[in-house]
Amino acid sequence: MSSRRDQLTELGYAAGWRLARMLPLPAARALFNAGADRAARGNGPGTQRLRRNLRTVVGPDLPEAALDELVRAGLRSYARYWMEAFRLPSQSRQDFLTDFHLQDADELNAVLKEGNGAILALPHVGNWDAAAAWVVSNGWKLVTVAERLKPEELYKRFLAYREKLGMEVVPLTGGDRAPLDVLAEKATEGYAVALLADRDLSARGVEVRFFGGRTRMPPGPALLALRTGAPLYAVDLWFTPTQTVGKMRRIELPELSEGALDRRVQLTTQRMADAFALGIADHPQDWHMLQKMWLDQKPRD
Repeated sequence: MSSRRDQLTELGYAAGWRLARMLPLPAARALFNAGADRAARGNGPGTQRLRRNLRTVVGPDLPEAALDELVRAGLRSYARYWMEAFRLPSQSRQDFLTDFHLQDADELNAVLKEGNGAILALPHVGNWDAAAAWVVSNGWKLVTVAERLKPEELYKRFLAYREKLGMEVVPLTGGDRAPLDVLAEKATEGYAVALLADRDLSARGVEVRFFGGRTRMPPGPALLALRTGAPLYAVDLWFTPTQTVGKMRRIELPELSEGALDRRVQLTTQRMADAFALGIADHPQDWHMLQKMWLDQKPRD
């Protein structure tokens, strides 16, 4: 049964890749928007989790009707991510440069020219693949981590997809070396190290306060910055009608005098969480968090 389900999952993604690239952009956008609207009406588990997460972000005072519209916009934003992601491999370098805009491009250029690399931590917002393609299209080196998805063929498809966009990809598990060691080495070689970093509910995660609740986020960005001295940025991404736009917020690293390594990792990760919250509060519809986020959410979440 599991093998059959894995095959269907892989075939579903393959069909999505082909369909989104075959259709004209307006038709693809209309199709994916219709799918998002259907998901909103269906109110399945993912939609319900998104609703609860967004309620935590916007607070109790937003009327239910306005929250309904925000959830619908959030699902459309998530569908837009997938539609654009499926189409990216057929686009040109010029498309990558045109379709993404980083407000702090001069700062990133200056940092990477110094040769010490940069740690770019992102929540699940906007189109992070488009951001990575833009970085590579500017001639900068970028490395990221890929979770080993199941089925294996799906993992290989996503690996090939990201490598085709110009990224170097380190497997989270099953590699010859620990991912943190590889990423630290890349950072010292002048790479941009891009990491999705807004959720890690495992025991390895660092507990932080986020929109008033308790959650855990991965320690990797903080560890890499503290270990290598590379600057750490929280990156916010959001959609406009024609582009993905990005903004970097530099995270101040604690001094050695502020405590042992685990304490400094906790301080840094909390500062990263605070920076994530600023961007998500500005553009909540573009935060694609359809999973449980907070430790103090009820079990049904």
